[in-house]
Amino acid sequence: MHTYSCHPPRAASTVACAIALTLVGVGCTAERDPNVYTIMNSGTDEPYHTWDQEVMDACGDQAGVSVHQLSVPADQLVPKALRMASSDSLPDVISLDGSDLPQFAEAGGLVPLEDLGLSTENLSESALTFGSHEGVYYGAARSVNSIGLFYNTAVLSEAGIEPPRTWEELRVAAAELTEGGRYGLGISALSTEDGVYQFLPWLWSNGGDERELDSPESVEALEYVASLLHDGSVSPSVVNWTQADVNDQFIAGNAAMMVNGPWQMPVLREHPDLEWAVVEIPVPEEGDTSVAPLGGEAYTVPVNGDDRDRDRERVAAELVACLTTPEAQLDWSTKGSNVPVAPEAAEQYREEVPSLAPFVDQVASARSRTEKVGTEWNTHSQAIGTALHAALTGSATPRDAMVRAQAQVDAASGGRS
Repeated sequence: MHTYSCHPPRAASTVACAIALTLVGVGCTAERDPNVYTIMNSGTDEPYHTWDQEVMDACGDQAGVSVHQLSVPADQLVPKALRMASSDSLPDVISLDGSDLPQFAEAGGLVPLEDLGLSTENLSESALTFGSHEGVYYGAARSVNSIGLFYNTAVLSEAGIEPPRTWEELRVAAAELTEGGRYGLGISALSTEDGVYQFLPWLWSNGGDERELDSPESVEALEYVASLLHDGSVSPSVVNWTQADVNDQFIAGNAAMMVNGPWQMPVLREHPDLEWAVVEIPVPEEGDTSVAPLGGEAYTVPVNGDDRDRDRERVAAELVACLTTPEAQLDWSTKGSNVPVAPEAAEQYREEVPSLAPFVDQVASARSRTEKVGTEWNTHSQAIGTALHAALTGSATPRDAMVRAQAQVDAASGGRS
């Protein structure tokens, strides 16, 4: 998930080959103004763009340079970066979605940040793995996000139901809250990344694995999600709902609970009469850890041609370090409803923004979609999405759907990873 505005999670682009081919043709770096540095991001929306420029200006002053912010729509950032690489005009810093970082790193397109003096000592394990590929730290995140279980506090209170913490509690609560035109739970079960992103907590918290989709734990996770639909607690329309659609249903009172992320805050806040709260995604059994996907962007320093300017790279790294200090993380997260990655900033955020404190816990145990499969995530995502759609539409049993999904992954990758 992007840290800007309310963009949905994007599928990892299959760009590694394109990046590699582009970089092969790169020669000498184009002449640059030594006093102007460019940072490319997807912060096109206001007030995010203005907030970013303010902190970039402050960091530029600290480094003794001017900073130009180049913002492009999220789905155009990678193609734009490829075009710039082919003309030796890459920006000094690129804010990459976590799902795209491994492919740029694999292609040799990023400078390891530790080589430029950035330390990993004060990073949480999830933040370190989020910005790393094959054990090398390439991207510094300013904030991250994940998903949780939102619930209508008035509806649950009236029904005498406590926020569910386990799968069984959720099953019972969702059934009891389903009444008339209201379903107990709203989810996205699209076969695309929206649905896959929402399925991952059920898979991972149950011990399932994207590398073993036909394992008993993985199959059981899909069986559980499918059962919520088949017992009537979830609308059959969830196979067509984006995460934004789920939020709309929750606001309209058509779902008493929903799975969603903090990027929905701007819309929820437009409805002050709606009383809501959030808890972590329920787990199979009490005491289990809720493991959800980690979303966001990370600041990276790209390799800009064969004739690299090492001094310029070091100044770029200074900008990255300044943009991601604990203070900067806290300020940005408070404004944008995300979670700081520095443990001390996250704890302060918990105290200052108690309504979103559950996301601090959720993020602490969350992991990147690409952590285990790297550049192969897109293949796994497509297989999971196909299985999810098949099981929820009834065209296949959860077991058969997952067996086929694993076969799809094996065929694409040449065997199990």
